Amino acid sequence: MQPPRLEHLPPPQKTGWPWTDVPPPLAPTMPDGTPWPRITVVTPSFNQAGFLEETLRSVLLQGYPNLEYIVMDGGSTDGSVEIIERYAPWLSFWQSQPDGGQSAAIRAGFARATGSVLAWLNSDDRYQPHALARVGRFFARHPRVVFATSDVNHIDAAGGVIKRGYVAGPAFVITANIGLHNMVQPGCFWRRETYERVGGLDPSLRFCMDRDLFLRLLQAGPARRMPGPPTADFRHHPEAKSSTIRHVAAEEGETLIARYGSWYLRPLRRPLAHLWELMKWPAKTRSWLHRRWGVEL
Repeated sequence: MQPPRLEHLPPPQKTGWPWTDVPPPLAPTMPDGTPWPRITVVTPSFNQAGFLEETLRSVLLQGYPNLEYIVMDGGSTDGSVEIIERYAPWLSFWQSQPDGGQSAAIRAGFARATGSVLAWLNSDDRYQPHALARVGRFFARHPRVVFATSDVNHIDAAGGVIKRGYVAGPAFVITANIGLHNMVQPGCFWRRETYERVGGLDPSLRFCMDRDLFLRLLQAGPARRMPGPPTADFRHHPEAKSSTIRHVAAEEGETLIARYGSWYLRPLRRPLAHLWELMKWPAKTRSWLHRRWGVEL
């Protein structure tokens, strides 16, 4: 599907990205003449009409030539469906019907995916300009990498940046045994072949389904941090899951430690936490260099 231009989409409701300031479309092929990897993005949606249009535009206006965009709405009643219908001509697939929750909706969306690289973007988050171009180049240049993380902005309900999250490299042993990580879901991307090989998303999880999937991907092959600025914005607001079901996060986090952690490392939780602090020093150094000198690594 050809990426839409700004004038093709419904009139903007605001100014700035992704309403009026958008990057130009990319060339049909990569600089070396090879095709852009197909990227499939799935957006699960349920009664978040206040943010949904911004999410949709931030994906569609990437200007990425080989995008498959799937929207799975759980039967919203707040005007979300009307928003999706306005953007339907540029979606690869969408539906609105009762489902088994967010995890089940994302899993069903990925079951339709044909892209070689996958990601999901929740209906209250957004991508930064050029994000998918960077992702496509990264996976093309690193054919062995199966999972990539990237920096992410934390934003408020109005879209203002609260802080930038400088991520450390993925660390299976730390995350599996003590649950600590900074793999922020909107800034994570992975290969479809590996996703299918590890069994896909666990629909029984309500909060930690991303961490569960990422741990299995880390077990399956090499993982890297994608250098450069944030690829996405993670929105904090009172209705977000991170605000409303924190007890579920704690319960599922312990479930994942029991599922993936080593019995032999259970007595070493405190030393592992100290090790994690040491492993974050490269990210802290990147933060200092960027804030002090504008250096982007």
